[in-house]
Amino acid sequence: MTKLFGGAATLAIAAVLIGVPALAREGAAATSLTSAADEAAAGAETESLKALTFGKWGVDLGARDPSVKPGDDFDKYANGGWFARTEIPSDQGSAGVGYDVYNLTQRQLRAVVAGAPATSQVGGLYQSFMDETRVETLGSKPLTADIAAVAAIKDKAEMARFMGGTQGTFGATIVSGGPYADTADPTVNVLWLGQAGLGLPERDYYLTDGFKPQREAYRAYIARTMKMLGNGDPEKAAAAVLAFETEIAKVSWAVADRRDIGKINNPMSSDELAAYAPGLDWAAWFAGAGIAPQKRIIVNEKTAIRDIAALYAKTPLDTIKLWQQFHVSDNAAPYLSKAFVDSRFEYSKALSGVSELRPRWKRGLTLVDGSLGELVGETYSAQYFPASAKAKMEVLVANLKLAMGDRIRANSWMAPATKDAALAKLAKMDVMVGYPDKWRDYAALAIDPTDLYGNVKRSSAFEYAYALGDLNKPVDRKKWAMNPQEVNAYNGGLENKIVFPAGILQAPYFSESVDDAVNYGAIGAVIGHEIIHGFDDQGRKIDADGAVRDWWTPEDAAKFDAAAKAFGAQYATYEAAPGAFINPDLTMGENIADLAGLEVAYDAYHRSLGGKPAPVIDGLTGDQRFFLAFAQAWRDKARDDAVKQQVASDPHSPARWRIIGPVRNVDAWYKAFGVQAGAKYYLKPEERTRIW
Repeated sequence: MTKLFGGAATLAIAAVLIGVPALAREGAAATSLTSAADEAAAGAETESLKALTFGKWGVDLGARDPSVKPGDDFDKYANGGWFARTEIPSDQGSAGVGYDVYNLTQRQLRAVVAGAPATSQVGGLYQSFMDETRVETLGSKPLTADIAAVAAIKDKAEMARFMGGTQGTFGATIVSGGPYADTADPTVNVLWLGQAGLGLPERDYYLTDGFKPQREAYRAYIARTMKMLGNGDPEKAAAAVLAFETEIAKVSWAVADRRDIGKINNPMSSDELAAYAPGLDWAAWFAGAGIAPQKRIIVNEKTAIRDIAALYAKTPLDTIKLWQQFHVSDNAAPYLSKAFVDSRFEYSKALSGVSELRPRWKRGLTLVDGSLGELVGETYSAQYFPASAKAKMEVLVANLKLAMGDRIRANSWMAPATKDAALAKLAKMDVMVGYPDKWRDYAALAIDPTDLYGNVKRSSAFEYAYALGDLNKPVDRKKWAMNPQEVNAYNGGLENKIVFPAGILQAPYFSESVDDAVNYGAIGAVIGHEIIHGFDDQGRKIDADGAVRDWWTPEDAAKFDAAAKAFGAQYATYEAAPGAFINPDLTMGENIADLAGLEVAYDAYHRSLGGKPAPVIDGLTGDQRFFLAFAQAWRDKARDDAVKQQVASDPHSPARWRIIGPVRNVDAWYKAFGVQAGAKYYLKPEERTRIW
């Protein structure tokens, strides 16, 4: 199943990435209890669905390690006690606030989904996944027809057509695409096209010695899969598949280059693309994808797509058929028998260090959430996101936007013309909180409670058709790219909007009952982060209307780039896991958003005080509570393999450095905690980054 938007995803949707989805603790009461026990269990379950608030006013005072000085390690100072007593659950890549809130939403969603009748779409889909007996009885039978369809492919043109069709079903393609706003006219959606074809997380997994164990685990998984499919020489088949993907990796763009709007903005027509990259039958690929010839395509990794097409032309069809059969099975594995699920997990745990497969009910929720997200989200929002929370959050966002405007106007190095353009962009930035104004209609999606495999295929085709329906149509800025129950937030890139789903608007990120300093330090920094994405190293290349345009004076642009380079040099020194240093080019946009977002949140907090001094609570000043809330909102204890995967493929820095990296550049943090020269992370005032 090919994900839309190939190489454009990082730019198109700049998300805050609070946590990695997937992991939760069991929250169901046993069914064999007496009636009195049932009442007690029901009460406990209800309690488990409530958001976690730290202490009386929002900070977990017991999580701190007072033996650590704030300037030597602010993460350990704020969270060291929690680190010492916390073990990472065996089915998680890490533990922390992001997972705590995610796990909470899973319990909340289970309450919504598990009780839905099988005759409903939600209940039918969930039941089809939970009927493990039927899934085991079917074994590999659901896969047979799809594998046979690949085996029957007669030539490269037919394979190209098949690859185009995998965007809405099981399988793989060497390029992928979908509609998104035009870089020149952001009121209209055009086709974006990006590199694809890799099974491992990123090209470095194929090309560097540091990922040799993961590469070997992948090769072994391919071999197991080919054996299960009846291949007579599975080891040889695995070697051929891995060799093909390695060649793709060699010509693929590094992930840092893929987030550069200047590099990925390469408009072409369908005819120009076919002439530029002649190795693939583009007419066949587009026909399979259901896409008519296009006058304008935003081709992302231009040279990679050309070289991948050439590689396709010279690779034997039999090799590509093996590759395709493997990926059909790999995509389908979560919905097949235990043998397929376990084989896939044996590989995936080499990527994250996770040692235990999530319980089936959690995996079932993931399927329902991904397939019927807004249908579930409508009920979820009504039950868990009150109107009062939405109103309070909207006030916070308004204050953050006002604070950002103040910072732009007070910027000491920016010319008036650049300031005016920045203020115009800020004014036009739409804000969406909780859930969309208009809910999606899923009526056309057929769900059969006895047909898991078919449900997944129909859902995938439904999602693809929904996305493709926007091609060459006006951009609907009211559409959401995240479900309301997602523990995340995002900036819509060319759509110039910021979105905060209900899932993240729970304690300890946000609460109606905590100290204001806590809300501003936690969710306020998230709000600031998303605002700043409109002005980070890539967002600054997009104007108020969402068009890719240089609205900076040359002098201001040079000053911005110089400050960003110096800031990146700080992150290049951070070793996130043994031998894995942060890539400042990959993480630059997120790092800038973390720093400036924190500063905007701090200013907004002081704006909210209305000139009055903040009260001292439990011996902590308002500023101390603000920074502690920020640090505790990002607390995270992760496995090395999970961190290494993040460093290789994710534009976000690991959580520890999202705490230390920003605060050591904020003057107010030094004053709040009395950090002096000689502290490990002390920076002289003139060395602190000041961008916004």
